[in-house]
Amino acid sequence: MTTTSTTAVPWPASTEPASAELATAEPTTPSTGDPASPALETEVGHAARPRWERPALIGLLVATAVLYVWDLSASGWANAFYSAAVQAGSQSWTAFLYGASDAAGSITVDKPPASLWVMALSVRVFGLSSWAILAPQALMGVASVGVLYASVRRQLSAGAALLAGTVLALTPVAALMFRFNNPDALLVLLLVLATAATVRAVEPSTRRRAGWMALAGALVGFAFLTKQLQAFLVLPGLAAAYLWAAPVPLARRVRDGFIAVGALVLAGGWWVALVELVPASARPYIGGSQTNSFLELTFGYNGFGRLTGDETGSVGGGGQSGGWGATGITRMFGSDIGGQIAWLIPAAFVLGAVGLGLRRRFARTDVVRAALVVWGAWLVVTMLTFSLMAGIFHAYYTVALAPAIAALVGIGADLVWARRDRTWAPGLLAGVTLMTGAWSFVLLARSTTWLPWLRWVVLVVAFAAAATLLAGRWYGRGTLRAGLALALVAGLAGPTAYTLQTVSTAHTGSIVTAGPGVTGTSGGPGGGFRGGQGGGPGGGLAGPGTGTRTGGLGFAGGGMGGLLNGSEASAALTALLLQDADSYTWVAATVGANNAAGYQLATERSVMPLGGFNGSDPSPTLAQFQADVAAGKIHYLIGGSGFGRSSGGSSAASEISTWVTTTFTAQTVDGSTVYDLTQPAS
Repeated sequence: MTTTSTTAVPWPASTEPASAELATAEPTTPSTGDPASPALETEVGHAARPRWERPALIGLLVATAVLYVWDLSASGWANAFYSAAVQAGSQSWTAFLYGASDAAGSITVDKPPASLWVMALSVRVFGLSSWAILAPQALMGVASVGVLYASVRRQLSAGAALLAGTVLALTPVAALMFRFNNPDALLVLLLVLATAATVRAVEPSTRRRAGWMALAGALVGFAFLTKQLQAFLVLPGLAAAYLWAAPVPLARRVRDGFIAVGALVLAGGWWVALVELVPASARPYIGGSQTNSFLELTFGYNGFGRLTGDETGSVGGGGQSGGWGATGITRMFGSDIGGQIAWLIPAAFVLGAVGLGLRRRFARTDVVRAALVVWGAWLVVTMLTFSLMAGIFHAYYTVALAPAIAALVGIGADLVWARRDRTWAPGLLAGVTLMTGAWSFVLLARSTTWLPWLRWVVLVVAFAAAATLLAGRWYGRGTLRAGLALALVAGLAGPTAYTLQTVSTAHTGSIVTAGPGVTGTSGGPGGGFRGGQGGGPGGGLAGPGTGTRTGGLGFAGGGMGGLLNGSEASAALTALLLQDADSYTWVAATVGANNAAGYQLATERSVMPLGGFNGSDPSPTLAQFQADVAAGKIHYLIGGSGFGRSSGGSSAASEISTWVTTTFTAQTVDGSTVYDLTQPAS
């Protein structure tokens, strides 16, 4: 048996065998009787590491950290909807537990609270600021890159792991979401950890396999508490890899699978049980639901409704019209989505499929193939779901694809590179490079006025890389390495440029996208927001009350921009809200959680969001609101931008607005219509 030298080379020499004899060897293991992969490959993680590996890893992590924290506070409160909930959780442990929008606990956000817990703890330690909210997200990004590196490295070369980590770090939508305060950052980290734990459980040398599977299940359970059913999209891959490849009898594999399911239920189910068993009067209303039920939210608005488009209470959706963009198998490649995530999707599919083909003759217990199955299933299942879902869909959801794409590119490229002495391997790499370069050209061409020269540079470098790789057959390994270097430049130049543009731009609001503006985007209902001059410390969001009509709440029909953008109170309005603030449970109420968020963050006092995120939840009812006003719990009601096109939601907020406009007198403060609920009209 021949082995590969561990001497440092420009691309680390893969521990994959170069000879056909080693590549197809299938010795058996006494413990299971199953064919096993060659010892050199199953123990790669324990092989001598090249001297440059640790500095390269440190460099990758430091560069990722700098990229994700650079000018982080430019986005202010980022998504004010979640920032307000974080602020509430930093003031009240009850609001913290349930993920309430306000410290007084009138209603929760429309997601489980796990991601809010991390940020709220940071705010409790460091105080309320943009940095305290966003820095944990950036650290999750660095951790995701590190965990992906470690998982790939246990089976393959340092080069494969570095490439996978680099691709993840430089994916534009990843740079966006790891610098933003949506739940997606924690979701990605937890799912990468769960996948790494599953692959670890498959390794022949692993002890306590059941423990690793329990850990994987628990991580998916916590991911459920981050973004509900989206966390389960990785389960088919995790189950398939372990049930097929674990080097233990089938009965043990099934048992370990049930242990993982039990851990998942415990990790995610305790909070669900708490919410469902605690009397509704003793907890906040469950935002996003029409019946104050987290189960309804899970299987309805945030569940199957996302697939069918039947989302009661949604704005802009509801039905089969594709109001959130065209559905179909090409959705991830369209103008709306392509620049966010699709740069290396074709390469990931090709290299992943080739990798599976190269491992087809290996034993059932082959860990490399198991890893390819896990990441490949993650990509296919998640991509199909996103492509076909008819309900609410935002471009930033695609960050969930980034780890799988990165892993498949790293693993597949390494498996092919290990066979670079064979005639077909340089040709395949050349073909993938040309394909990726041409696709990058298309994506870059969609931003017609932004760096118009870059697409031509990428195309030229891709052709040069392909030619150099093909020439390596005659001119030796040095030429092959030069071709590989050029291929990496061609493949990563486009997403790197998009990522740098993303990092240099502030992003605020509920709908954000990475990279420069592109032609042909639909934007979905209400439009999309690539950047923003927005809110919070050092920013300035447009107040939704501006331009409202005197004597009314200023609700404009049809659009939903005000519901998706937070508001920032002027100095005069903030001063008004803070008058006798300690005498009231809520210093104000306003329609929509985003409208309420801006006022709440400005005053650091509870503001009641009528109707929750969309303004269409039956919380509070008119009777409940009237009772709170009569009890002196709410001081003001502030007019705001309009209701969106609600699909079957409650009219409670509209009923409240009608009652307020006919019962109290309006005043205008810096363009915002305000009603003093302690002073009925005479």
